Amino acid sequence: MEEQEYYVDELGVLSPSQMQVDELYAGEVGYMAASIRSVIDARVGDTITNSVKRAETALPGYEESTPMVFSGLFPVDADQFTEFRDALEKLQLNDASLKFEPESSSAMGFGFRCGFLGLLHMEIVQERLEREYNLNLITTAPSVVYRVQCTNGKMVECSNPSALPEPGQRQSIEEPFVKIELFTPKEYIGSLMELAQDRRGEFKEMKYMNENRASIVYELPLAEMAGDFFDQLKSRSKGYASMEYSFVDYRESQLIKLDIQINGETIDPLATIVHRDKAYSIGRALTQKLKELIPRQMFKFSIQACIGAKAIASETVSAIRKDVLAKCYGGDISRKKKLLKKQ
Repeated sequence: MEEQEYYVDELGVLSPSQMQVDELYAGEVGYMAASIRSVIDARVGDTITNSVKRAETALPGYEESTPMVFSGLFPVDADQFTEFRDALEKLQLNDASLKFEPESSSAMGFGFRCGFLGLLHMEIVQERLEREYNLNLITTAPSVVYRVQCTNGKMVECSNPSALPEPGQRQSIEEPFVKIELFTPKEYIGSLMELAQDRRGEFKEMKYMNENRASIVYELPLAEMAGDFFDQLKSRSKGYASMEYSFVDYRESQLIKLDIQINGETIDPLATIVHRDKAYSIGRALTQKLKELIPRQMFKFSIQACIGAKAIASETVSAIRKDVLAKCYGGDISRKKKLLKKQ
């Protein structure tokens, strides 16, 4: 554990405004001013002790918060990157659980890979960045931390699909599982159980809290919750159901990397790690949605979802112009160039 030393400038208590005192005794609640410039050096749960008569061990029971969900944030306007970085640093001053590191993409430019405690935390951070700092952001699909067992015996943690080792270098992939408890009126039990089963959930128990409300416990992959699970939960229960979840452990699963290629070029920010059984449906949905969003060009191009070199789903965006070369069978290249120039 890293130790930091600071000279205490002021001690005080809140009653209700700040009132300076000479000493603080056991059981008292107060504040300390020590010119600590970075919030990283004073996290919640840190033990403060005298530098001369220091404590032998830190107080037990406190752990540093670990991000569970990761997502890439990119400014729509590349000129806002500096403002975006400053905004993240300011936001981290009052939210030490926010983690971020620089990330670059050929498609989206420069941005940051951010770690959050959960999906709600991610939504709040994005909303605050856009409202308080007037930023316009693009968010990549949320992902979780996977553990990859490599063939050389090393264990690698991977939160970015583009950083996943090649298939020949990995032996297995483990994903985090969570225990989720759904609280719902009894008339929505069937619909919510169907939702959990579709998300690869393992049923554990169900109990009735009273004659009208029930509690359903499942264990399911965190990655399955990092999408529209909460929205579906509220939709299927007409807003009456609620949920809470806690991390359980890592388990080995049949996971693969799904790449998206546009006109033969792989787009790394659109890559995802999915279960093998769901690869086709997710790939088909992605290609169809991208076909709607990407504007037509003066040439025909394809959008493909690929596992390695194999395309499992494909959509073609037709050209916005007439194919004037359709009637040219062989012949000199100058004839084709003349037709294209005329067009």
